[in-house]
Amino acid sequence: MSVKKIFFVFILFWISNTSFAQFASVRGVILDANNKAVGNVNISCSGVRTQSNATGFYQIKIPANQKETIVFTHISLKKATLFVNLKENESQEFNLVMNDQQEQMGEIIVTTNNKKQVQGITVIDPEMIRKIPGANAGIESVLKSLPGVNSNNELSTQYAVRGGNYDENLVYVNEIEIYRPFLIRSGQQEGLSFTNTDLVQNVEFSAGGFQAKFGDKLSSVLDITYRKPTQFAAAFEASFLGGSLAVDAVSTNKKWSAITGVRYRNNSLLVNSQDTQTNYKPQFADVQTNINYQASAKWHWSFLGNISQNKYDYQPLTRQTRFGTGDNPMVLNVYYEGQEKDRYDTYFGAFKTTYKASEKLTFKFIGSIFHTLEQEYFDIFAQYRLDAVDPTVGSDSFGTVSYSEGIGSQLNHARNDLDALIVNTEIKGFYDWKKSQLEWGVKYTRESIRDRVVEWEVIDSAGFAINPPILNVLNKDEPYTTYSGPLTPYQNVRATNFNTINRFSAYGQWSRKTYLGQAELWMNAGARMQSWVVDGATEKGNSQFTVSPRAQLALKPAWEKDMVFRVSGGLYQQPPFYRELRDADGLVHPNVQAQKSIHFVVGNDYSFKMWDRPFKLVSEMYYKSLSNVNTYTIENVRIRYAATNLAKAYAQGLDLRLNGEFVAGTESWLSFGYLKTEENSQDKGYIARPTDQRLKFGMLFQDYMPNIPSVKLYLNLVYNTGLPGGSPSYADPYLYQNRLKDYRRVDVGFSKVFIDSNTTKKYNNWLGYFKELSVGLEIFNLFNNQNAITNTWVRDVYSKNEYAIPNYMTTRVFNIKLSAKL
Repeated sequence: MSVKKIFFVFILFWISNTSFAQFASVRGVILDANNKAVGNVNISCSGVRTQSNATGFYQIKIPANQKETIVFTHISLKKATLFVNLKENESQEFNLVMNDQQEQMGEIIVTTNNKKQVQGITVIDPEMIRKIPGANAGIESVLKSLPGVNSNNELSTQYAVRGGNYDENLVYVNEIEIYRPFLIRSGQQEGLSFTNTDLVQNVEFSAGGFQAKFGDKLSSVLDITYRKPTQFAAAFEASFLGGSLAVDAVSTNKKWSAITGVRYRNNSLLVNSQDTQTNYKPQFADVQTNINYQASAKWHWSFLGNISQNKYDYQPLTRQTRFGTGDNPMVLNVYYEGQEKDRYDTYFGAFKTTYKASEKLTFKFIGSIFHTLEQEYFDIFAQYRLDAVDPTVGSDSFGTVSYSEGIGSQLNHARNDLDALIVNTEIKGFYDWKKSQLEWGVKYTRESIRDRVVEWEVIDSAGFAINPPILNVLNKDEPYTTYSGPLTPYQNVRATNFNTINRFSAYGQWSRKTYLGQAELWMNAGARMQSWVVDGATEKGNSQFTVSPRAQLALKPAWEKDMVFRVSGGLYQQPPFYRELRDADGLVHPNVQAQKSIHFVVGNDYSFKMWDRPFKLVSEMYYKSLSNVNTYTIENVRIRYAATNLAKAYAQGLDLRLNGEFVAGTESWLSFGYLKTEENSQDKGYIARPTDQRLKFGMLFQDYMPNIPSVKLYLNLVYNTGLPGGSPSYADPYLYQNRLKDYRRVDVGFSKVFIDSNTTKKYNNWLGYFKELSVGLEIFNLFNNQNAITNTWVRDVYSKNEYAIPNYMTTRVFNIKLSAKL
């Protein structure tokens, strides 16, 4: 797809007033019992015939305003029949699973816009997630291409949504809340995301204004469902970055089923492309299983388990970074001694049972345990030399060192340990009452945290020890005036905390679909409450209580154009988690209050056709008014809170996403986001928050070669304007407002498919065991852009200057990947 065509889509959308043909249409993807795409399926209705393509996609026009029969036939599968009755110009999606056991019949219930669309939820295809390239490929990599979702760190799975931070996002797997390690400070330490994409069936994401049934966080919800196997299957993947294996198993009586995944990852390929030369020995591995038991028509049981072990052994050797301007180029050379040894072991288990008491009443019981053992140990001694480079072109010394601006060293030490145990028990209820749906739940959570923090940093410049910032202010004339006080580490944090947090939460909500004249109307209203108390701190914790009402409204007018208008909002409150209670000195403040955010979101979905293919433009404007704000700083992915509620803030913006089939049968999108978020601490005035990423452009694109459809292309492009940051961790943000450079990254993948469900050639050798087999080439950071995540600050005691040397992320990297399914 050329740039001209993409631009043409935007222009034509805004200026077009075209009336579409007086038909309805049905489209979707056809799969077999193994969830594999089925091509060459014959689809017919009222004399109109078509076929599904190699990806299983089909689309057929049918007469509107009357009952029609669509017939699906395939040479090796049983016929399927579908009855439809659609309105004029309506486009309905129907994904069909064909099997070889019995003839299938079904009828579409016409809703024009599905349930998730009216809730403002983005549904992401799991197959797309598995194919789109990324340095940290997976669900998070795809999320970062959506409007309103920002990240400038390809080594991290963390993301910020509409001005929030990494701790403000909810993640659920099978309705069970997922937690992440506490101590990780760098994206390259993270290892594996909890979510195993090989096990995923459904992915849904909401960037704000979500319903009361979701938990007490301020920014977003990622809701993931793992699949239930129907027969034995296996999937395997291997690359220079690691590998994975997933196995589906089903009992002979079909009551038991299990899906298990094992993963291993090694980021050496990516980390070795950075400026710092290291001996790097990471070991990121996990095993995950989801077991299901259908005891009867009324009872269903399941278990979700995960064991993860991330070892991060890091021994920096040397670093050379060139920076500055063309007129004043500089180079930083650093020589290291010492090493870092980090370890993050997590254990997670959850039982869930569903009891269908009647056709209208259902109960769910959920219990989960999360245990994390974390250590962060390092002693790293760095000696640096900051040199000015001759910029004179044609000079004999061009590009060589002219003189040294500064010489110094620093020693960083840490012995941090954390042991956290989190236990949850929850009951949910669902009741269909007349034409409404009622849902409620009650949950108890106990969090036990044992935490030891020992960190210090000593800085030397040209033989003079640099004192902490407060002493530097009192002794500005060093080294010319002798300082006679005690030598003190530049930074020194020592704390030991044993804390227990008990929480009770509950929610209730009501939903209904009705009509306003000829227009369809969806309504949802509900509220959440939470009560909690923090024990074990030196200061006595008080019991606190919050109530958060929320509502959604969606309207689909009876217009010729297919549009849905949405309004949602309410009060969102986030009671503090352990990290939000601990300040920069490691002290826990048990009476930190819940941060509050009033959401107001207005959205529109416009579905239309271009090139006789479906497209959708999703637009949302939002405003958040925040109070009781707990301010923080971000360094790489580590967040340090002030552990106070002395600020207020706001976030406002616009998100646009054009989604559709730029190439027939494949889904792609373009996204644009504008965001402005500022905070006012203690009435000192409004300044940019650390997540104030003003502009964002993303593109996720899929294509294949027309003459060789087995060769496929996947593109993931992100452009973000620079974040506030790069200042020293001790700096007052009111005195230091600076931004990092813009973040630009393009990852591209090429795949050659040898075997899939549409392969006609039959193999009699070992290849005959495979249902899918492909080999891919991935190029990360295609254009080799230099993106900085933070700054290293080098100090010169004589000139009293501090130099910001950017810490660049990964450069261009090539990866080869083998994928297979049995």
